Amino acid sequence: MRTMTRLHRTAVTALVAIVALVTTQTAAPAQDMRGGAARGPVAATAVVARHGMVVAQERLSAEIGARFLARGGNAIDAAVATGFAMAVTYPRAGNLGGGGFMVIHSAAKNEDVAIDYRETAPAAATPDMFLTDGKPDAAKSRNSALGIGVPGTVAGLALALDKYGSGKFTLSEILQPAIELARDGFTVADDLADTLPDWQRRMAPWPTSRKVFARADGSPLQGGDRLVQSDLAATLQAIAARGPDGFYRGEVADKLARGVREAGGLITTDDLADYQAVVRPPVRGVYRGYDIVAMPQPSSGGVVLIETLNILEGFPLRDVAQGSPPSLHLLIEAMKRAYADRARYLGDPAFVDAPVARLLSKDYATTLRAGIDPARATPAAQALPQPKEGENTTHYSVADDQGNAVSNTYTLNFPYGVGLVADGTGVLLNNELDDFTAAPGASNAYGLVGFGANLPAPGKRPLSSMSPTIVLKDGKPVLVTGSPGGSRIISAVLQVIVDVIDYRMNVAAAVAAPRLHHQWLPDEVRVEQGFPDATLDALRTMGHRIATPLGQTSANSILIDAAGFHGAPDPRTRGATAAGH
Repeated sequence: MRTMTRLHRTAVTALVAIVALVTTQTAAPAQDMRGGAARGPVAATAVVARHGMVVAQERLSAEIGARFLARGGNAIDAAVATGFAMAVTYPRAGNLGGGGFMVIHSAAKNEDVAIDYRETAPAAATPDMFLTDGKPDAAKSRNSALGIGVPGTVAGLALALDKYGSGKFTLSEILQPAIELARDGFTVADDLADTLPDWQRRMAPWPTSRKVFARADGSPLQGGDRLVQSDLAATLQAIAARGPDGFYRGEVADKLARGVREAGGLITTDDLADYQAVVRPPVRGVYRGYDIVAMPQPSSGGVVLIETLNILEGFPLRDVAQGSPPSLHLLIEAMKRAYADRARYLGDPAFVDAPVARLLSKDYATTLRAGIDPARATPAAQALPQPKEGENTTHYSVADDQGNAVSNTYTLNFPYGVGLVADGTGVLLNNELDDFTAAPGASNAYGLVGFGANLPAPGKRPLSSMSPTIVLKDGKPVLVTGSPGGSRIISAVLQVIVDVIDYRMNVAAAVAAPRLHHQWLPDEVRVEQGFPDATLDALRTMGHRIATPLGQTSANSILIDAAGFHGAPDPRTRGATAAGH
């Protein structure tokens, strides 16, 4: 670990003394991925398995993935099966009509890869497509079919299975559980029962959506009702029979394009036929001797995560209590600087030449760290000079006893996307193009400010915060993590990693611990319930503006050690499950 400057060490020591009266949750012994005595609160207990683990936000899909592990499949087989199943059982975020990112550690190939299956803008997209009278029009990007990007999920999951699966199962075999669930139906429960009645307003304008997710009298399905998705079953069957061509070409593609165009969107059959998932080298960093393998652009997640960890590495976090004001202050200040760079530089690498090597360098982190006052908040305007220029997400983690690991995050952006089911397909469509910047300096639905690097363009992939991440030690996976939550994804993943590595917390406790978030602009710290009032008051005294609520994150994670696979479903989501083998 780099040595902290005398000034920083003295200031932190003094601040610790000032706030020593602030207490955190009760600590208890917990398993430690590095050995030795554990530190930090234990708020939950992980599920332990010997041969493999799937942790997802929905029970049926996690269990399907675990069954493929039990049948001799690898983590990639299980991840693809889980992803297709969640398109049926978790429609607010699991999807065929959206996109996402997957990070894979392949033991057999001895490589780490990132699969980019992010949605793309259609060929008819223009930089001003979300403006009205020259000003950003949020309704266009968030609530209309103009916000629908070309879906990437089918291409991405099929690519992962083809290149990195065990070879024991065909795509058709992987799809069978999802087909059966869509065709025969399942009982509405857990998160689906919690969210569907409220979010059915997203689908209310579209008759094709209401006929799937509403009762005969027009009211939304409730807990205990049966959800049958016959059209979606037929679409999945077409993919099983023809591979990705069953989705991107032919009858299903015709129906998808027609449904989007009739609703006022831009996607054509050519856009669908031209879509390609991309295998990319992941971004890599080292944090206190651990290798961080994360998603590259067009995700901002890997760059921002590693830049933030590089800044924090110069501070002796273990010398201050987890969850204490000094610890939280340093997290906030590091986040603030990395998110500022996100806004200024990052975008689709096919369109933008971002200075990634510099942003990931330890020397650059040293420069940023020097500007942090351990006792006072830095105003956002001073964290980075002004440049010249989704909650509807789900994450699951998979690992097997062959040494493979998968971290996958995919999304429709808003819960249930734009709310439109393309007639005859059963496919809920995204509103992912809201992740573009409507105009330089404008913010998206999550308050993230962007500039010219992230303006819409034909075939361009909008910048994302999705951060599927795998942590390695000596070349082997020890932590698989990620989260939904729009702009809050990166900070959620950051806090899980810091709590496990720096504070040696039980992975379940690290996932359950209260989280906070700062994204440069707006200049405020978003917090969720669970922080003591005294802690928040101390942060206010340091100059931080505290705001609530944080918004949902769900960091479904797996820790791997000599005892086995420790699955930690996030308790923030009802129905999140760790299914072990």
